Amino acid sequence: MRTKIFQGRPTLFFFILCSFLLTSLSCKKHNRIGDFLLTEATIADIHDALFSGKITCRQLVETYLQRIETFDKSTRLNAIVVVNENALKRADELDAEFQKTGELRPLHGIPIIVKDNYETKDMQTTAGSEALEGFIPPDDAYQVKVLRQAGAVILAKSNMAEWAFSPYQTQSSIAGITRNPYDLNYVPAGSSGGTAAAVSANFGTAGLGTDTGNSIRGPSSHCCLVGIRSTMGLTSRDGIIPLYLRNDIGGPMCRTVEDAVRILEVIAGYDPADPITEKCRGKVPENYRQYLDPDGLKNVRIGVFRFYTDLPTADPEIVSLFEKALEDMKKAGAFLVDPLSIPDFGELTKDLWCDMFRHDLNNYLASLGEKAPYKNLTEIYNTGKFSLYIKKRLYRALEVPLDEDHVCRDLYSEPRNIAFRDAVLKAMENAGIDVLVYPTWNNPPRRLGDERSPAGDNSQLIPPHTGMPALTVPMGFVRKKLPAGLQIVGKLFDEPTLIRIAYTYEQLTKHRRPPKRFE
Repeated sequence: MRTKIFQGRPTLFFFILCSFLLTSLSCKKHNRIGDFLLTEATIADIHDALFSGKITCRQLVETYLQRIETFDKSTRLNAIVVVNENALKRADELDAEFQKTGELRPLHGIPIIVKDNYETKDMQTTAGSEALEGFIPPDDAYQVKVLRQAGAVILAKSNMAEWAFSPYQTQSSIAGITRNPYDLNYVPAGSSGGTAAAVSANFGTAGLGTDTGNSIRGPSSHCCLVGIRSTMGLTSRDGIIPLYLRNDIGGPMCRTVEDAVRILEVIAGYDPADPITEKCRGKVPENYRQYLDPDGLKNVRIGVFRFYTDLPTADPEIVSLFEKALEDMKKAGAFLVDPLSIPDFGELTKDLWCDMFRHDLNNYLASLGEKAPYKNLTEIYNTGKFSLYIKKRLYRALEVPLDEDHVCRDLYSEPRNIAFRDAVLKAMENAGIDVLVYPTWNNPPRRLGDERSPAGDNSQLIPPHTGMPALTVPMGFVRKKLPAGLQIVGKLFDEPTLIRIAYTYEQLTKHRRPPKRFE
């Protein structure tokens, strides 16, 4: 039977075979600098190689740029919108600095992929919209600025779901469709799917995404990454084009817990340009790496939140992986409270979303003054430059009144959010638990174009509406190839506990593996 599969189609078979072989050869050519293996290299690996003289910042940046050039468009992964023309110059400056001082900054030379809704003073910032093509902000977003100060090289801007609207797919009018590196026929989720796909395919060492309801954790789960949505107020949103500012958080998307923690250390802290960060004063430890404890699961009390896995649409393979994760954590010394229920959960989570897009975007544009490309959302809509799939969403946003009666307060001031957070924290306190756990998504990544299969997004309720932190860590694979994630939710500003648990679980299970086509 094998001889008949391509009978009459030898040209097609030859093309597919050659394409596969060329990709494999190219990957091996562009994954090394001398004897330094770039694939899956961590920040610590890179700094060790810089110290020992095995590599330079220029060689590192050159090799990542070559990988992007070679694989991003040819494979149709399509994770990158634009690369930074100043990246090599910055690498040279960092090499010269190291030669002079013999010291490395916290992120010295580390190439970072940044989602295209973060302002970057040397690259266009579009939020996935063709209407903003060519828009260069006057300065960097806060998180970009402090990453540069820590020595990072902002390597490229990544594709995103247009205006960050979709948790399910990453498609924009500026760059088209991004695919999942583990199988190019599947989605990487949204809206930070470009960052997830790029980091997972080793186009950069680490990345930044944003999360309004799912968009760091979902793509990280779909692409076998660690993603952190920190406590509301731990990190600044200044310079990030908003979706719903009251729910928006920016944060790291990385291949390891340690790398995500190193990024978090740099971006966490008070920023007067974002008043919500007043909440973190006195609550940011000297560093978060101290919590990378290989025995971090001992005596931890974990609440197993089965609200999602009890749904009839939950994929049996995902549920099986979750049960195995629980077993692994228990063997490592954790105590499970199973199940953990939150009284009146369904009632408390009704009508929590508040469509602030028009209000927040108009305020963002006004903050740019004369450098704003448009005055308001109406002007953007009238350009007609947007993907068809978001047309209704934009139109509905324009119908939301701008008067004070329709403007919701932040998560720490809005009574509905306070009531929900209090209920979650009370349930945790009554059960004596430190964290909640559940699958990041109940279902595997959808095929491209599939809008009917169960989505399985479990990320839209607890962290986005309570302000509590959440971390997703790889939990294994379903269908032998598609990643799944374990979500850990903690109390306000208790990132240390999340880090301890996630690091121990990661080191115990080693579920992360690179996508074969991009090794």
